Amino acid sequence: MFEPKVFVALAAFAIIATAARGFGRLFQRFHLPLITGFLFTGIIAGPYALGLISTETTTSLRFVDQIALAFIAFAAGGEMHLKELRSRLKSIGWVTLGLVVSTFTIASTFLVLVSNYIPFMAEMTLQSRIAVAILGGSILVARSPSSAIAVVNEMRARGPFTRTALGVTVVMDVVVILIFALNSSIADVLLTQDAFQPMLIVLVIGEILTSILLGGLIGKLALPLITRLPVPAVLRATLMILCGWGVFYGSDWLRHWTEERYSFEILLEPLLICMAASFVVANQTTQRAAFQQLIDDAGPLIYTVFFTLAGASLALDVLWSAWAIALAIFAVRIVAIAIGTFIGGTIAGDPARVNRVGWMAYITQAGIGLGLAKQVSAEFQPWGATFGTLIIAVIVLNQFVGPPLFKWVLTIVGEAHVGAGKRDLKGTPSAIIFGLDAQAVGLARQLDLHGWRVVIATGQENKTVAVPRTNADIRPIASYDREELERIGAKDATAIVSLLRDEDSLQVAEVAYEHFGTRNIVVQLHDRKNSDSFQDLGVRLIDPDTALISLLDHFVRSPGATALLLGMESGQDAEDYFVFNPDLDGVALRDLRLPLDTLVLAIQRRGATLVSHGYTTLELGDRVTVVGSAESLVDVERKLQSA
Repeated sequence: MFEPKVFVALAAFAIIATAARGFGRLFQRFHLPLITGFLFTGIIAGPYALGLISTETTTSLRFVDQIALAFIAFAAGGEMHLKELRSRLKSIGWVTLGLVVSTFTIASTFLVLVSNYIPFMAEMTLQSRIAVAILGGSILVARSPSSAIAVVNEMRARGPFTRTALGVTVVMDVVVILIFALNSSIADVLLTQDAFQPMLIVLVIGEILTSILLGGLIGKLALPLITRLPVPAVLRATLMILCGWGVFYGSDWLRHWTEERYSFEILLEPLLICMAASFVVANQTTQRAAFQQLIDDAGPLIYTVFFTLAGASLALDVLWSAWAIALAIFAVRIVAIAIGTFIGGTIAGDPARVNRVGWMAYITQAGIGLGLAKQVSAEFQPWGATFGTLIIAVIVLNQFVGPPLFKWVLTIVGEAHVGAGKRDLKGTPSAIIFGLDAQAVGLARQLDLHGWRVVIATGQENKTVAVPRTNADIRPIASYDREELERIGAKDATAIVSLLRDEDSLQVAEVAYEHFGTRNIVVQLHDRKNSDSFQDLGVRLIDPDTALISLLDHFVRSPGATALLLGMESGQDAEDYFVFNPDLDGVALRDLRLPLDTLVLAIQRRGATLVSHGYTTLELGDRVTVVGSAESLVDVERKLQSA
């Protein structure tokens, strides 16, 4: 199956793909998508530039495309977790329907109308032009969940529009594979000029249902078995990738076998099989988190290889002659998306101001779109490569324009919490620290590093003290009565910390307890005889005389846990988050798609602390203590607090 020259080509390509990682990071510095750097590297190294990758090499590495396509389908199905889409199902459903109908209809119609200006379509019959058009329309429906999630994380976005946009983007990748599977079979018949037969519809539906059923079996049996194997993660990821490649290989074999022996061919759509398999893993098994971790681990390598090879496969001579058509298709797709989003959102009852600008969230394309374009390039010859180049050019334009537009619309609808290089304080936790000394400044720095807004309140006698560099607001305060505390923002503070004398701290705590309802009040105690007064108010006390002894005791008896909770473990930290996401009300912890390097330590609910386990269900308003890496905690915050 593999000739020696294939291994040589693979080795040469591996070196170029390694260089592509560096170009990708370089493009990120200029706020451009990572995959753009991969595509650029492939174009430069390809047959139309430096010639480091020849046309023969891209052809011989077809199996690499199949491996990557299977992986992309696995990733798309794994993102579709039904329990997390409950509260916005109506909006997600109608917007998705509007986008699918509008984009597919308008894009396909446009391709037929301008077919005389597309070189490879100009000589085709009308029947063949329709076949090409419905393939193109199917691919232009695709979105990019990975790009959307990256933008949401960067903007710290949360709210109903954000949840709808993410839901539509994820659902769309599932829908587009179904649409492509149907239209691919129809196009195959139209291109062979066969007369229409009623049994064709039955055959196509049978192929789709069989593909879904086969994918379900793989997702129920094979993939969970792979994720449970007691072998290194690299080997499990390799087996998962080989399983996906086996689906492509088996589909090709069945297609050629039936074509040779019968008057028709059976085409089981491999992308649909892989997507159905991962969908079942995500929704019907207990291996969802482990499977997602394999996807996350293997993703960077697979995407680098796939997009670099896609760039090398671009026929630049064709692109140069059809760049005007690519721009026109790009513009028509945006118009179709705007129409579909407005109609779908209006039917769903979403606010009109959101429906008018919502289209900006759905421009970006990447993995699935490129994957389908590459599949058409391989299956429909001799025009497939030219078609793929044209569609990939449109996808690249969408990848350039889409992310900035998504960032803009998140700001317009008021759900972006970071913008213009300055933290947006809406939804940001805040703390008031009373007292100005080294401890106060040190605490302010730590809270600021963790995304808190901090105010240090100091008495008149301390207002001239030199303050080391900090982002905290230093505000003088004349007294500790209700009016003064409201003036400095204590009424809306998430936490109040007092390092004052016990008498002043007690006054602050009483005002906060009686008038503000502050739940988290921390006081440094100076005299133990005052502890009862503070405890009656539910204040958390720090006794300097015993704090160090207690800390040393915990380090002796449980050094690992103590270091972890204090943030002394490299790359690890602990945070508290409130559950504001209505989709998570009643969801068990075991069903949350939290990163595997995070751990839920406890849940505070109505004044009680629950020791969490996998079957503990969340309620709105719960305060969840989570430990994990800084990057993973950002994902946890977005998931729990998307109100």
